[in-house]
Amino acid sequence: MPVTLSAATRALVDGRNYSVLATLNPDGSPQTSVVWVTRDGDDLLFSTLRDRVKERNLRRDPRASVSVWSQVDPEVYAEVRGTVTIVEDAGRVLANDLSHKYLGQDYPADAPGKVRVVLRLTPTKVTGNAA
Repeated sequence: MPVTLSAATRALVDGRNYSVLATLNPDGSPQTSVVWVTRDGDDLLFSTLRDRVKERNLRRDPRASVSVWSQVDPEVYAEVRGTVTIVEDAGRVLANDLSHKYLGQDYPADAPGKVRVVLRLTPTKVTGNAA
């Protein structure tokens, strides 16, 4: 069942704070990626290319965990667990939104033929001292 993010967790995600997305490899071992994050309501959003390891892992097993921490005070953090759905990032809207948040400019063009997707994590559990 989806859960609601606290005001403190929302503030972490809304800030220019980095996150680590953890997925499961086919053999059950963990795979992690440092990623930019934003949210839509209580869902966390990430941008990646189709066929990257994290995207392939999530297509096979949608369970994921994300840790977000404050750049100002790294002791302030939240871990958000949930399931991920994947849709194409038509027009690279999310990629550009995230790039503006973190870099202040549009996201550089991807290689020809590459498809950018949105990973949408719907939270089922939130822990940490900002939870």
